[in-house]
Amino acid sequence: MYGMVIEMIHPFLKGCHLHFLTRIPSPKIIMDAFATVKPKLIIAVPLIIEKIIRTKVFPLLEKPLMKLLLKVPFLDTQLLAKINDKLYETFGGNLSQMIIGGAALNKDVEQFLRRINFPFTVGYGMTECGPLISYAPWNETRIGSCGRIVDRMEGRVNSSDSENIVGELQVKGTNIMLGYFKNEEATQAIFTEDGWMKTGDLCTIDADGFIYLRGRNKNMILGPSGQNIYPEEIEDRLNNMPYVCESLIIEQDGKLVALIYPDIENAQHSNISGHALETLMEENISTLNKELPAYSQISRLKIYYEEFEKTPKRSIKRYLYQSH
Repeated sequence: MYGMVIEMIHPFLKGCHLHFLTRIPSPKIIMDAFATVKPKLIIAVPLIIEKIIRTKVFPLLEKPLMKLLLKVPFLDTQLLAKINDKLYETFGGNLSQMIIGGAALNKDVEQFLRRINFPFTVGYGMTECGPLISYAPWNETRIGSCGRIVDRMEGRVNSSDSENIVGELQVKGTNIMLGYFKNEEATQAIFTEDGWMKTGDLCTIDADGFIYLRGRNKNMILGPSGQNIYPEEIEDRLNNMPYVCESLIIEQDGKLVALIYPDIENAQHSNISGHALETLMEENISTLNKELPAYSQISRLKIYYEEFEKTPKRSIKRYLYQSH
């Protein structure tokens, strides 16, 4: 629905050129297309830009000389401006805005992009809402937010304090579906008695209407003393650790388990494999646990050597791994 409305109908009505890739869009194919087409607007899932930043930019910033230069006033702004220019050229050199959606953007990547003033924003929606729920232009959006409720909708959080206490986001508006086709039971389950649609997403909303998502209601794990554990937040930290490509946090026998798909390509490039890679993942878990409260620490890990199965929008099919 999002692809049809935002990438097809909207630009078609504005008389824009639409470009179709004829091959499966690997990062190289996409980069080649950007160089040829020089797009003005890019709409993407986080995976594309995260891979570029984490494999091309972050290793550069970790070099001792670069770390030193970034601490020097004036030089730091000059360096960051050059990085921004280089990144801008990577996406074709004609970009006015990149809209990211479909999954959460890694926090470290987001903070870096904000620091260099890169023109991106994060939006949020559902097919059931035809499809947009929130959005803000790149120069108005806020760190950690997926924008403001759009003007044709209302939003509320099912909690006693919507700014500070996490609850489920519920929405109402003219763009909300009438119901699921020939499925009255599912339709009744998703709507409240007073007509609001339950999104299944946990969040807070600030005084200016900006939404801060925390995770899916069905993914939340209850800690040993009833604490709310949001696996997506732990995964976000873990995914930014050395040689981690992606991860899942699941519960087994009352304990948290990390399923990790390593960045095998980069590890091999650094001559890290086998037992050395496993040791490195264990060190990552140990480091991460020092940053986490006791109730959300990871008890063990399992390494996957094949990429997790994903939906068309590149979200991991979590349900396939819950019992592993």
